[in-house]
Amino acid sequence: MKKTSVAIFGSTGSIGRSAVDVISHLIDRFQPFCIAAHQAVEQISLQAQRLKPRLVILTDPKAAEIARSKLGRGFKVLAGLKALADVAQSDEVDILIMAMSGTDGLIPVLKALRAGKRVALATKEILVAYGELVMRTARRYKGKILPIDSELCALHQCLDGRDIKAVRSLILTASGGPFWRKGLPEDAKLDEVLNHPTWKMGRKITVDSATLMNKGLEVIETVRLFGVKPEQVKTVIHPESIVHSMVEFVDGAILAQMSNPDMRLSIQYCLTYPERLASPVPPISFENIKPLRFFPVDLDRFPCLKLAYQALKKGPGATCVLNAANEIAVAAFLNHKIAFGKIPVIIAKTLKEHLRQKKARVSTLRALRKTENWAKGYALNLIERHRKIDV
Repeated sequence: MKKTSVAIFGSTGSIGRSAVDVISHLIDRFQPFCIAAHQAVEQISLQAQRLKPRLVILTDPKAAEIARSKLGRGFKVLAGLKALADVAQSDEVDILIMAMSGTDGLIPVLKALRAGKRVALATKEILVAYGELVMRTARRYKGKILPIDSELCALHQCLDGRDIKAVRSLILTASGGPFWRKGLPEDAKLDEVLNHPTWKMGRKITVDSATLMNKGLEVIETVRLFGVKPEQVKTVIHPESIVHSMVEFVDGAILAQMSNPDMRLSIQYCLTYPERLASPVPPISFENIKPLRFFPVDLDRFPCLKLAYQALKKGPGATCVLNAANEIAVAAFLNHKIAFGKIPVIIAKTLKEHLRQKKARVSTLRALRKTENWAKGYALNLIERHRKIDV
């Protein structure tokens, strides 16, 4: 059997490391063609020794130079974002796993879709900020997007080709993060915010989980990916993180996808779909799991989720602004520049200013890039002002 060739962009992050585990588990079915990171030389060198890919890419040129020296002549090491775009559209790659943070991976994703490839997408910011453009590209060139995100992957598994007209609602579950019982504390410490009760994830997505912006981004992704109306997407707190999402059909039947919280299952599903193979994820032991609980989400206590619904109704420019402002605000919190409770304030002020300007609907790559840059600049300016006077 010919092996399926895979490129992993963002291989040293939490999703990327899980993808490396899955590829290693299924090495008789998949050929790791390329692994890529920004500047994590030590980690990607270890991965290269483990997987023996044809190419190693570091987008930071200095890091690439160090990796080239460290790995020696047995490995081809490239540098820069252009190398990612070239690999993404290469005939030698069958599946692209996109796990880079933020929107830096947009162009490689578009290149892969234009080449008609399957993209296993973990980077939710790409669908939030550029979703309509990305989905248009996929439809036009017959590319395929499969979501790695556990909640969206669960929806894909429950729908599995069923007519979307038969769907009443799509229900995203949220662990709720560490503050689901009482809402966002204004001055929560960094270690409290990063102390997620069920998932082991990167810092940015863990903060997003604590504010429930993560769920807001998934609501936007769901609308874009499955072509449903915003009001059809519901959210519910499920602290045990066993049920990852549910689909309610018009006849009242509900299908749910359940598994232990482990991203390797979603990644493997995206790689092997529609086939199912044995995975390294331990199955659920129903004799031993805690009772499964579900609670409504209070949007007033979690304003980031409320802002996501508002932006979604205003169109692609607003969701682009929401994502950009959130990236800047979360980075500022992680760097101790603003309090935890200021994250939704920065996002709300940036979104309000965008809507006040009543800009025309934006849909092109150039216009969305311009909108994203404006929003990042505006949010940064708010943060700098905050350090002098309270925003």
